[in-house]
Amino acid sequence: MNKTITAMIATGTLALAACSNDAPAPEPTPTPTGGETPVSILRPDVEQPPQIDEMMKLETRISFADGGSELSEEALAELATVRESPQLAEGGPIELRGHSDAGGSDDANMRASTARAEAVKEWLVEMGVAEDRITIIAFGEQNPVEPNALPDGSPNEKGRAANRRVDVTVRLPTKADAQKTDKTAATSDKAQAD
Repeated sequence: MNKTITAMIATGTLALAACSNDAPAPEPTPTPTGGETPVSILRPDVEQPPQIDEMMKLETRISFADGGSELSEEALAELATVRESPQLAEGGPIELRGHSDAGGSDDANMRASTARAEAVKEWLVEMGVAEDRITIIAFGEQNPVEPNALPDGSPNEKGRAANRRVDVTVRLPTKADAQKTDKTAATSDKAQAD
Protein backbone atom coordinates (compact mmCIF):
# COMPACT_ATOMS: atom_id res chain seq x y z
CA MET A 1 0.00 0.00 0.00
CA ASN A 2 2.93 2.33 0.75
CA LYS A 3 4.22 1.68 -2.78
CA THR A 4 0.84 2.67 -4.20
CA ILE A 5 0.76 5.93 -2.24
CA THR A 6 4.35 6.70 -3.18
CA ALA A 7 3.55 6.02 -6.87
CA MET A 8 0.52 8.33 -6.69
CA ILE A 9 2.55 11.13 -5.10
CA ALA A 10 5.28 10.73 -7.72
CA THR A 11 2.74 10.83 -10.54
CA GLY A 12 1.08 13.93 -9.06
CA THR A 13 4.42 15.68 -8.66
CA LEU A 14 5.36 14.97 -12.27
CA ALA A 15 1.96 16.21 -13.48
CA LEU A 16 2.31 19.47 -11.54
CA ALA A 17 5.87 19.92 -12.76
CA ALA A 18 4.66 19.64 -16.34
CA CYS A 19 2.15 22.45 -15.68
CA SER A 20 4.74 25.02 -14.69
CA ASN A 21 5.37 27.64 -17.32
CA ASP A 22 8.71 29.35 -17.24
CA ALA A 23 7.87 31.57 -20.24
CA PRO A 24 7.95 35.29 -19.42
CA ALA A 25 4.62 37.14 -19.12
CA PRO A 26 3.68 39.15 -22.23
CA GLU A 27 4.35 42.86 -22.16
CA PRO A 28 1.19 44.92 -21.55
CA THR A 29 0.03 47.08 -24.44
CA PRO A 30 0.09 50.78 -23.68
CA THR A 31 -3.20 52.61 -23.15
CA PRO A 32 -3.88 55.46 -25.58
CA THR A 33 -3.30 58.89 -24.11
CA GLY A 34 -3.41 62.41 -25.38
CA GLY A 35 -4.08 62.63 -29.11
CA GLU A 36 -4.17 58.88 -29.75
CA THR A 37 -7.48 57.34 -30.81
CA PRO A 38 -8.83 54.84 -28.26
CA VAL A 39 -9.47 51.32 -29.50
CA SER A 40 -12.85 49.73 -28.84
CA ILE A 41 -12.97 46.54 -26.81
CA LEU A 42 -16.24 45.61 -28.53
CA ARG A 43 -16.05 43.06 -31.27
CA PRO A 44 -16.63 44.61 -34.69
CA ASP A 45 -18.38 41.47 -35.94
CA VAL A 46 -21.14 41.81 -33.32
CA GLU A 47 -23.78 44.42 -34.02
CA GLN A 48 -24.13 46.84 -31.13
CA PRO A 49 -27.49 48.35 -30.20
CA PRO A 50 -27.81 52.00 -31.20
CA GLN A 51 -27.19 54.54 -28.48
CA ILE A 52 -30.46 56.33 -27.80
CA ASP A 53 -30.57 59.56 -25.88
CA GLU A 54 -33.92 58.81 -24.26
CA MET A 55 -35.88 61.60 -22.74
CA MET A 56 -37.43 60.80 -19.38
CA LYS A 57 -40.98 61.63 -18.38
CA LEU A 58 -41.40 64.92 -16.55
CA GLU A 59 -42.64 64.85 -12.96
CA THR A 60 -43.22 67.93 -10.84
CA ARG A 61 -45.37 69.15 -7.98
CA ILE A 62 -47.64 72.21 -7.79
CA SER A 63 -48.36 73.41 -4.23
CA PHE A 64 -51.52 75.16 -3.01
CA ALA A 65 -52.47 77.40 -0.11
CA ASP A 66 -54.72 76.23 2.73
CA GLY A 67 -58.21 75.36 1.48
CA GLY A 68 -57.74 76.92 -1.92
CA SER A 69 -57.32 75.98 -5.53
CA GLU A 70 -55.88 79.25 -6.80
CA LEU A 71 -52.52 79.08 -8.52
CA SER A 72 -49.86 81.05 -6.63
CA GLU A 73 -46.94 82.86 -8.29
CA GLU A 74 -44.74 79.88 -7.35
CA ALA A 75 -47.24 77.47 -8.93
CA LEU A 76 -47.43 79.58 -12.10
CA ALA A 77 -43.64 79.62 -12.34
CA GLU A 78 -43.51 75.82 -12.06
CA LEU A 79 -46.27 75.45 -14.64
CA ALA A 80 -44.34 77.75 -16.98
CA THR A 81 -41.41 75.32 -16.68
CA VAL A 82 -43.75 72.48 -17.63
CA ARG A 83 -45.07 74.48 -20.60
CA GLU A 84 -41.52 75.07 -21.89
CA SER A 85 -40.39 71.46 -21.36
CA PRO A 86 -39.45 69.22 -24.29
CA GLN A 87 -41.63 66.50 -22.77
CA LEU A 88 -44.77 68.62 -23.16
CA ALA A 89 -43.78 69.47 -26.74
CA GLU A 90 -43.56 65.76 -27.58
CA GLY A 91 -47.36 65.51 -27.24
CA GLY A 92 -47.71 62.63 -24.77
CA PRO A 93 -50.38 62.19 -22.11
CA ILE A 94 -50.47 64.36 -19.00
CA GLU A 95 -51.62 63.05 -15.64
CA LEU A 96 -52.72 65.43 -12.87
CA ARG A 97 -53.06 63.82 -9.44
CA GLY A 98 -54.83 66.15 -6.99
CA HIS A 99 -54.26 65.85 -3.23
CA SER A 100 -55.39 67.56 -0.03
CA ASP A 101 -54.37 67.59 3.60
CA ALA A 102 -56.35 65.74 6.29
CA GLY A 103 -58.21 68.81 7.55
CA GLY A 104 -61.93 68.60 6.83
CA SER A 105 -64.26 65.79 5.82
CA ASP A 106 -63.44 63.15 3.24
CA ASP A 107 -65.92 64.70 0.80
CA ALA A 108 -64.47 68.20 1.25
CA ASN A 109 -60.94 66.88 0.76
CA MET A 110 -61.97 65.04 -2.41
CA ARG A 111 -63.60 68.20 -3.76
CA ALA A 112 -60.50 70.26 -2.90
CA SER A 113 -58.14 67.82 -4.60
CA THR A 114 -60.36 67.75 -7.70
CA ALA A 115 -60.57 71.57 -7.80
CA ARG A 116 -56.77 71.85 -7.58
CA ALA A 117 -56.24 69.41 -10.44
CA GLU A 118 -58.92 71.22 -12.48
CA ALA A 119 -57.13 74.57 -11.89
CA VAL A 120 -53.90 73.10 -13.29
CA LYS A 121 -55.78 71.56 -16.23
CA GLU A 122 -57.50 74.87 -17.05
CA TRP A 123 -54.16 76.68 -17.06
CA LEU A 124 -52.58 74.08 -19.36
CA VAL A 125 -55.54 74.22 -21.76
CA GLU A 126 -55.37 78.05 -21.79
CA MET A 127 -51.69 77.68 -22.77
CA GLY A 128 -52.65 75.57 -25.79
CA VAL A 129 -52.43 71.99 -24.48
CA ALA A 130 -55.09 69.74 -25.98
CA GLU A 131 -57.66 68.89 -23.33
CA ASP A 132 -57.85 65.24 -24.41
CA ARG A 133 -54.20 64.76 -23.40
CA ILE A 134 -55.01 65.51 -19.74
CA THR A 135 -56.29 63.02 -17.18
CA ILE A 136 -57.30 64.06 -13.66
CA ILE A 137 -57.16 61.73 -10.67
CA ALA A 138 -58.38 63.04 -7.31
CA PHE A 139 -57.00 61.37 -4.18
CA GLY A 140 -58.36 63.61 -1.44
CA GLU A 141 -56.33 63.12 1.74
CA GLN A 142 -54.98 59.72 0.64
CA ASN A 143 -51.27 59.44 -0.27
CA PRO A 144 -49.76 62.19 1.91
CA VAL A 145 -46.10 63.03 1.32
CA GLU A 146 -45.72 64.31 4.90
CA PRO A 147 -47.53 63.48 8.16
CA ASN A 148 -50.67 65.59 8.66
CA ALA A 149 -50.27 65.42 12.45
CA LEU A 150 -47.38 65.57 14.91
CA PRO A 151 -46.68 62.63 17.26
CA ASP A 152 -48.67 64.38 20.02
CA GLY A 153 -51.73 64.53 17.71
CA SER A 154 -51.59 68.25 17.02
CA PRO A 155 -51.75 69.46 13.39
CA ASN A 156 -48.48 69.42 11.47
CA GLU A 157 -48.92 72.63 9.47
CA LYS A 158 -45.73 72.10 7.46
CA GLY A 159 -46.81 68.56 6.55
CA ARG A 160 -50.34 69.66 5.68
CA ALA A 161 -48.98 72.38 3.40
CA ALA A 162 -46.84 69.79 1.58
CA ASN A 163 -49.89 67.55 1.10
CA ARG A 164 -51.97 70.27 -0.60
CA ARG A 165 -50.64 69.63 -4.08
CA VAL A 166 -51.10 68.44 -7.63
CA ASP A 167 -48.51 65.97 -8.88
CA VAL A 168 -47.96 66.49 -12.62
CA THR A 169 -46.59 63.77 -14.87
CA VAL A 170 -45.96 64.42 -18.55
CA ARG A 171 -45.29 61.10 -20.25
CA LEU A 172 -43.67 60.65 -23.62
CA PRO A 173 -46.01 59.52 -26.39
CA THR A 174 -46.18 55.82 -27.21
CA LYS A 175 -47.06 54.23 -30.54
CA ALA A 176 -50.62 53.79 -29.24
CA ASP A 177 -50.82 57.53 -28.51
CA ALA A 178 -49.65 58.32 -32.04
CA GLN A 179 -52.25 55.98 -33.55
CA LYS A 180 -54.97 57.55 -31.38
CA THR A 181 -53.90 61.03 -32.55
CA ASP A 182 -53.91 59.91 -36.20
CA LYS A 183 -57.45 58.46 -35.84
CA THR A 184 -58.69 61.64 -34.14
CA ALA A 185 -57.20 63.80 -36.90
CA ALA A 186 -58.74 61.59 -39.60
CA THR A 187 -62.17 61.77 -37.93
CA SER A 188 -61.87 65.55 -37.61
CA ASP A 189 -60.85 65.93 -41.27
CA LYS A 190 -63.76 63.75 -42.39
CA ALA A 191 -66.25 65.77 -40.31
CA GLN A 192 -64.98 69.02 -41.82
CA ALA A 193 -65.30 67.57 -45.34
CA ASP A 194 -68.92 66.60 -44.73
